[in-house]
Amino acid sequence: MNPGVELRHLRYFLAVAEELHFGRAAARLHIAQPALTQQIQRLETLLGTRLFDRTSRTVALTAAGIVLRERARALLGHAERDLAEVTRIGQGSQGTLYLGFVPSVLPLEPLRGVREFRERFPLVRVDLVEGFTSHLMERLANGTLDMAIVRDPDEQPGTVTVPLMTEPFVAILPADHPDAGRTTLTGAELAEHPLVFFPRAAGGLAYEKNLAPLLKSGRRARIVQEATNWTIILYLVAAGLGVTIAPRSATFTAPDSVRIIPLAETDAATTIYIATRADDTRPLVHNLLDLLPNRPKPPEPPGLSAGDTPRS
Repeated sequence: MNPGVELRHLRYFLAVAEELHFGRAAARLHIAQPALTQQIQRLETLLGTRLFDRTSRTVALTAAGIVLRERARALLGHAERDLAEVTRIGQGSQGTLYLGFVPSVLPLEPLRGVREFRERFPLVRVDLVEGFTSHLMERLANGTLDMAIVRDPDEQPGTVTVPLMTEPFVAILPADHPDAGRTTLTGAELAEHPLVFFPRAAGGLAYEKNLAPLLKSGRRARIVQEATNWTIILYLVAAGLGVTIAPRSATFTAPDSVRIIPLAETDAATTIYIATRADDTRPLVHNLLDLLPNRPKPPEPPGLSAGDTPRS
């Protein structure tokens, strides 16, 4: 486009081209007719060609004017759409949000906020990335994630974590285990059995907190098998390879061939956090933060609620 031509010139031109009358076009634009005539003359000078054939009675488009009429409509349409897109991106209602999460939060409130976010901001693509807490925090710090829903994260420079909810740990045993009919178990009792667990590399703090009911009893964990997610761990327990201690929400999809038993003599708990970069003030991020629940009470897993006996 000629560097001197502005969008307002095209709007003025289109009004005259559609009305073919300077008076009506000026009224439509809410400007004085002499000012409109001056702007059209300015546009013709910038383009180096006449756009209208004018007489005292008529106004008609020249061949160049006919072409500009179509081009101006397209240019203004594109400009309007592009500027609206810029506004939406600036307001956080369009773009791509890269959100990391640990799989054990899937049954809980935080990811339900994502559904509401998608409904409220349909032009935002939410790209979900599953992973260990430690890996998600690293990706958040290096900028390849925008946010992460994590469990008991270790401190990571340049990030901020806010607690969303806290829940207890429970014991998971094979259905044919001698203690499967117990109403409660202690960490010391679990320490007598081989343990199926996740690797320390998944998150140092999460690892220690998850083992706290056992370690605080003064016993050592005898881990015989590691797995990368709770679904695999629970099925390994079901197969009789050992027992485990898990966040209560991690048991929501447990197979029927395990038993979920509350832990006694411990106040150990796990906390889910939302993590963001410390310097990230983008509306795209804060629009989702506004929809996340603030420390909601976690729902009870199927077959286990306060005061109930374990699933059988």
